[in-house]
Amino acid sequence: MKTNLSALALGLALAGGGLLGYQANERLAAQSAAPVQTAVVQGGAQVPQGSVTGQSTTGQSTTGQSTTAGQTVQALQTRSPLTGYNSARARTESEANTVQVVKERQNGLVYISVTEGGDGGQAAQLRRQLQEQFGGPLGDQAPTGTGSGFFVNKQGDIITNNHVVEGASRITIRLHGNKQTYQAKVIARAPDYDLALIRAEGVPAASIQPLPLGQSDGLEVGLKAIAMGAPFDLDFSVSEGIISSVERQAPVGQRGVMQSVIQTDAAINPGNSGGPLLDSAGQVIGVNTQILTGGVGQSAGVGFAIPVNTVKKLLPQLQAGGTGAVVSPPTLGILFADLSALTPQERADLDNVPASGALVRRVYPGSPAAAAGLRGSETGKGADVITAIGGQPVRSGQDLRDLVFNSKVGDKVRLSVQRGGQTREVTVTLRAFDLSAQMSQE
Repeated sequence: MKTNLSALALGLALAGGGLLGYQANERLAAQSAAPVQTAVVQGGAQVPQGSVTGQSTTGQSTTGQSTTAGQTVQALQTRSPLTGYNSARARTESEANTVQVVKERQNGLVYISVTEGGDGGQAAQLRRQLQEQFGGPLGDQAPTGTGSGFFVNKQGDIITNNHVVEGASRITIRLHGNKQTYQAKVIARAPDYDLALIRAEGVPAASIQPLPLGQSDGLEVGLKAIAMGAPFDLDFSVSEGIISSVERQAPVGQRGVMQSVIQTDAAINPGNSGGPLLDSAGQVIGVNTQILTGGVGQSAGVGFAIPVNTVKKLLPQLQAGGTGAVVSPPTLGILFADLSALTPQERADLDNVPASGALVRRVYPGSPAAAAGLRGSETGKGADVITAIGGQPVRSGQDLRDLVFNSKVGDKVRLSVQRGGQTREVTVTLRAFDLSAQMSQE
């Protein structure tokens, strides 16, 4: 069962700008097999500890020999490396895989910088809030933001998040290992999916290295996940973790439509937005988009990525959309009641409608549902009940939303509809329909 995160505080992984401090921890070199004594401070005196091959927490070695102050502490620097140690062969299989993936895919990564135009919309306002929190341009300077993206074909098309480029008056990109900047423009946006397609001008063909798009269906919890991007404007940062959940839903996009997302514990921070989430085969499995912050705009080990299958579904529409086009999800154009949320008595009052399904309350004129002849009723009397779509049962209202949302504009879907105890099949041609505009006129 998919877990709904609508009640949680989700922070978009937008552009930061503050550079946090770093602290490095030194590690000792290779250890020898010989016992070595170390010392701790107790009451101002150094007390040597027992052998590192069998040390107890009381200062007593497991061989039974106690330690006393005054014993000689061996110098760690005199130890020899492990017999047969070879740094070139010491990497684990997982480490070697990560290094290989990063080396082969790093040149497909793109760093994105934007300058806001006008009020910039919701995404621009969120970017400005994060810049105030993490540091950034102040005074009369034009607000700016950063994000990530990646090449998806040899023509130079770049996928990123809509919230990275929405409202931008100027977009520039840079490639990995290169300080040169290129002007870019938005080809098309899909705000409800938080995806956008941009294209840069003048990028040498040899520098365009698209990343292969994998499969997000069939992913399993525990599989490796590698995130690449520019968190806090730190060019080319890589973090690694696992897929934490494949049964998560979160509000995505401009309207916060509940959608399936990939949860990962790979560190995702402001600036990672739009960057790729890769698997151990080096294929893109998701587009990093959000972090669960708990009130602080940085990674808390719970990040979300848009599944790559959503990208593959929308990519042809984005490429065909034309400069500045907006790709919207398909809709039926109805208002409905979720029968699974009603009590048995409430269902009985509605002429014994089914225990589950979507009871059509209203069909908007000019909508796909109206063209298919669906009937709605404010009272529920004589209204259609949608019990299945495309052969998939509608057990709840969320099922209907998911099945329609995950279809494509132009798809012909078959609805199983019940009215007055009779069931019939209805074919609906899905298309984009501005339901919000219709509702605002009421």
